[in-house]
Amino acid sequence: MTPLLRIHHAAIICSDYARSKRFYTEVLGLQVLAENYRQARDSWKLDLALPDGGQVELFSFKSAPPRPSYPEAQGLRHLAFAVNDVSAWSAHLQAQGIAVEAIRTDEYTGQRFVFFADPDGLPLELYEVPAQSTSPST
Repeated sequence: MTPLLRIHHAAIICSDYARSKRFYTEVLGLQVLAENYRQARDSWKLDLALPDGGQVELFSFKSAPPRPSYPEAQGLRHLAFAVNDVSAWSAHLQAQGIAVEAIRTDEYTGQRFVFFADPDGLPLELYEVPAQSTSPST
């Protein structure tokens, strides 16, 4: 058996498709690969690309219940994106009116990171990596 190669995509269900599409494309800068309306499910599916080939799939479902984030629930904890400058990203997000936690330092790696949330409260992390690296470690 061959080993797992990498994470291909993360799928996110949103409550307001237009608001989340704007957030992920305009605020975070992800590139649209495909956008499809699925008539049978009355749902949008937006495929977004990261520079390293990873993807985020954004779905809309009219009656999806909210995800419990606080207190933290079992299951996927958060989605982390690698960046080269956490401070610059933190300032960018705050300029967009997005609440950002204080920048912290990973006690094991010495790398800086910061948390914020998408429009539905999904915890997102920006993890600082050296300019030549693209692999986050949280």
